[in-house]
Amino acid sequence: MAERRRATVRDLRRDNRSVLLWSLYFDQPRSRQDLSRTTGLSPASVSNVMRELIDEGIVVEAGLVESEGGRPRVLLRIDPEHGYVVGVDVGETRVRVELFDLMMTERAKAEYPLDPREHAAEVVVAHILEGLSAVLADSGVDPAAVLGVGVGVPGVVLRDPELLVHGPTYGWDAVPLERMLRTGTDLPLYIDNGAKTMGQAELWFGAGRGAQHAVIGLIGSGVGASIISNGVTHRGSTSSAGEWGHVTVMVGGRDCRCGSAGCLEAYAGAEAILERYGRPLPGRDQESALAALLDRADSDEHAARVLEETALYLGAGIADLINLFDPERVILGGWAGLLLGERLLPAIREAARRHSRVHPFATVSIELCRMGPDAVALGAATLPVERFLNGALAPSEPHPRSA
Repeated sequence: MAERRRATVRDLRRDNRSVLLWSLYFDQPRSRQDLSRTTGLSPASVSNVMRELIDEGIVVEAGLVESEGGRPRVLLRIDPEHGYVVGVDVGETRVRVELFDLMMTERAKAEYPLDPREHAAEVVVAHILEGLSAVLADSGVDPAAVLGVGVGVPGVVLRDPELLVHGPTYGWDAVPLERMLRTGTDLPLYIDNGAKTMGQAELWFGAGRGAQHAVIGLIGSGVGASIISNGVTHRGSTSSAGEWGHVTVMVGGRDCRCGSAGCLEAYAGAEAILERYGRPLPGRDQESALAALLDRADSDEHAARVLEETALYLGAGIADLINLFDPERVILGGWAGLLLGERLLPAIREAARRHSRVHPFATVSIELCRMGPDAVALGAATLPVERFLNGALAPSEPHPRSA
């Protein structure tokens, strides 16, 4: 019985630490009294946990605030330099590696271009490892201070038991990405689908903040989504939920990179849009070519028609999400999603209205991501931060090899 009681007390203290860290992380600086009121924990519990966190260097004092009829209250905040995190975006045209402090302020960044037709896992791994070395050197951060490295990747991430990435559009079939990265780094690794990491960035800091039910769509060369249900990312039985790009919008339609036909991605992904236009465009990559197509739409009837059809397909795809999941918000992001949204969002909304059930459409907002093109890397970097807030591990303590 004594052992059981000690475990219960230890669990309770850990839970209290986590509750207070989560509360302080998203709304700071705050006083102990504020934290007690918002978390429901007793003033004594708050004081005890805050004393521990201050002693450990996680929390620091941030000045005083006047109180009504009493002594000034001490404000507290999380020390952004207590630890650092790295976020990696494995995209269609580049690998982006960014280093952030604990409050997600960028400290260093490195980018490596990719040939859109060549995404060999060995090439991607080499860029990630080179990027890790570069951002640590540029920032002067000691690797021992890094809480972890989050990596947003294309395709489905499975852990059965080894972490494997299945990304057919990249030619990745059961790629042992964590094992490959282990050849060049001992830092803790947290690997997830890129659409899901982008969704977490928007949920924490952007257009999804405060939503319990949302869908965040990533539109780049391909199309994916992160489905948020009750404030948590929905993964499905095999972690493959959110493959929005592979819902069928045209039976017997255009061939898709996934091997099927008629998928939304085959009409609304940047690669498919440019193929449907079928005429030369300036630019060295898909991003600049799509921007040129958008600029050309006012004077080129064919370009205007392709974009009009794209808005229709995206709107119909969003209507499917609305009818299936009844979200509060549908948020479009990714480099292509942001480019298209600047011009086509009203048309996309109208197409979604025409294909949605009346009641759920009346309660949903359709908007653009706020975190910009760095959202995948930022969201990937939140993966070790999430672990930290849940367990409050110091940078020098043991970490899981992968998540």
